[in-house]
Amino acid sequence: MIRSAKLLPSAILILAFCSFAAPLLAQQAQITTGLDINAPNKLRLAVPDFKAASPDGTLHPLQKVFDDTLFNDLDQSGIFDVVSRSLYPTTTFGSPEELCGAFQGCPGMAAWANAPASANMVALGNMAAANNQLTVMGWLLDAKNGTAPPILGKEYHGDATEPSARLMAHQFADAIIQRLGGGLPGIAESKIYFIHQESAHAPKELWVMDYDGANPRQLTHLNSIALSPAVSPDGTRVAFTSFAHGKADIAMFSVELGRVISFPRFAGTNTAPAWSPDGTRLAFSSSAPGDPEIYVCEVSNCSSPRRVTAYRGPDTQPVWNPKTGAQIVWVSGRASDAGRSIPQIFEMAADGTNVQRVTDGGYAVSPAWEPTQGLFLAFSWDRRYGPGAPGAPDIYILDMANPSRWEQLTHNGGRNDYPSWSPDGRHIAYQSKPAGHACEQIWTMLANGQKPTQITHSGCNTQPSWGK
Repeated sequence: MIRSAKLLPSAILILAFCSFAAPLLAQQAQITTGLDINAPNKLRLAVPDFKAASPDGTLHPLQKVFDDTLFNDLDQSGIFDVVSRSLYPTTTFGSPEELCGAFQGCPGMAAWANAPASANMVALGNMAAANNQLTVMGWLLDAKNGTAPPILGKEYHGDATEPSARLMAHQFADAIIQRLGGGLPGIAESKIYFIHQESAHAPKELWVMDYDGANPRQLTHLNSIALSPAVSPDGTRVAFTSFAHGKADIAMFSVELGRVISFPRFAGTNTAPAWSPDGTRLAFSSSAPGDPEIYVCEVSNCSSPRRVTAYRGPDTQPVWNPKTGAQIVWVSGRASDAGRSIPQIFEMAADGTNVQRVTDGGYAVSPAWEPTQGLFLAFSWDRRYGPGAPGAPDIYILDMANPSRWEQLTHNGGRNDYPSWSPDGRHIAYQSKPAGHACEQIWTMLANGQKPTQITHSGCNTQPSWGK
């Protein structure tokens, strides 16, 4: 609704913000977020390959999938310094008993605790298959205390297939992360919903994939345009913008039923749905009154949504405070310079009162509120927006208690937009289109900007929404 690359395609764009040079926010002050991802001395975790109980090599494909997935999950978690495999001892151990005997001291642990591995923790285990069933046993050991019992022990059972091996690796990784990461669940089993377009003239449909880009699959088959997905807090529904009926309407996809379910349609253009943290209310933008405004309704009965903004200029992209549910940030064009509208981020109470401006300059869109603490806002910001101005949108975060404190996270020279936080608040997914590339792709990074990783590669992929 703000640009053709944002909420609506240019053919039906009903409003565009005019270009002009604007003053910038105050001088940046460094901020720290992402929970323990900024810890100066992270635990060194070794993750050797699991031991496969099949001398004929029949388990090798499943073992490789499991080992690679587990290593990647823990490496991408942001809370460990995962030891390079090149530093591991050459002997493979499949259980604590193999490594340490009956825990009467553990001489074998010294190879992990000492240089070159210098690990604080070791995650090891074994796998076996029988009757098309896969069994995986894993342990987490304290490398610095060989006499201690395992910190964690898990056993998993499932089909002897690669998807099952991936799932078991995700489950074990999440168990380790929760045990050592302050009790927060890991994200290895989480999903990212997004919009996929196979080619320039193909439909835009709702898709979903694992957090690392694996297992992408199509959800809608509307042969139309889908945009702005928003997954519900419990992960059971995805609200999105659909043009299946000829104009922009809010639509609802049921993850449990695997299909689009009924949802009221309203006059005008209706876009950018957002869930309240308890999943009972939906905020969205509607041009039913002529000027796009923010509305709120009960999801169970959205026939008469309540208007909460009433100001000249477009209002769109609402996002709820995930901790209180009492505030909404959104993008508004009510800010102007010489009569020209520019998008800025504002905050208000959920009933539309107590409006405050959050950003003050450039071109600021796509706010995303950090889910675990509610202290930080990620957004896309072109600080030098204007005719002939250099630069392009990048992902930033700012401190909601002091919006003059912000930090730039992306620096790739392309166009970066639509940040979405992981459920644990340690990661951000976003769409990026580097200069010279034909399509946007979805990337993830730690919430401090480290470990940027492209996770989609085929077609055009945009507007990620990270859910459970």
